[in-house]
Amino acid sequence: MSRILLIEDEERIARVLQLELEHEGYEVHTRADGRSGLNAALNESDWELILLDVMLPELSGLEVLRRIRQVNTTLPIILLTARDAVPDRVSGLDQGANDYVTKPFATIELLARIRSLLRQRSLQDQSAEQPHLLKVDNLTMDLKSRAVTREGTPIELTPTEFDLLRFLIQHQDEVMSREQIISEVWGYDFVGDTNVVDVYIRYLRQKVDKPFSSKLIQTIRGIGYLLKVEPSSSKEADDSASESVPKDGQTPS
Repeated sequence: MSRILLIEDEERIARVLQLELEHEGYEVHTRADGRSGLNAALNESDWELILLDVMLPELSGLEVLRRIRQVNTTLPIILLTARDAVPDRVSGLDQGANDYVTKPFATIELLARIRSLLRQRSLQDQSAEQPHLLKVDNLTMDLKSRAVTREGTPIELTPTEFDLLRFLIQHQDEVMSREQIISEVWGYDFVGDTNVVDVYIRYLRQKVDKPFSSKLIQTIRGIGYLLKVEPSSSKEADDSASESVPKDGQTPS
């Protein structure tokens, strides 16, 4: 049972979230202010994820985040915030948050984001135990045997396709420019057009993405490419307004 720490000062919101998370099988502990939340985060063990409100009494959520990251850089943390301005979101991510959700939000979307982060952490833990294996979602790459599988299905890759996929996996959730990919996959002394990257990305998508339900390789127009696991329940979240958690001070519909 995954242990989740919920730091939220709005009692009604905290109670709704606690009930929803416990219904999903998580063990949930709540704190209502930044200072007690920080103390629990640092001094109680075995947390697998923290849900952290930004606007907290005593210590702000961002200050709690900053202090946690001074001693623990890997614990997944999702910010809950009613402030959706870009600088606020960027500030939270820059200080080490893994994700953020803006109030009001659909509970089903938050649950999907929690599952995604816990799954990523589990795969990272497995990779630490088996450093020759790279895993992203249901895609596995064995660096020793150069075998690649997705959903248990073997995928045949050329040496260049393999090296390109390895580079993208090793930089998961980072936007890689064509120039960076050329330098790392083809070598800094490569002479040719950077369009070769687009060609090989197309080859990879045909093998790694197209036969499967979810897509991993994304295009960031004008910049390059990104390998990212998208929450599986995003469409359901859009259709679930009746299950949303409201902004502070509002009554749930």
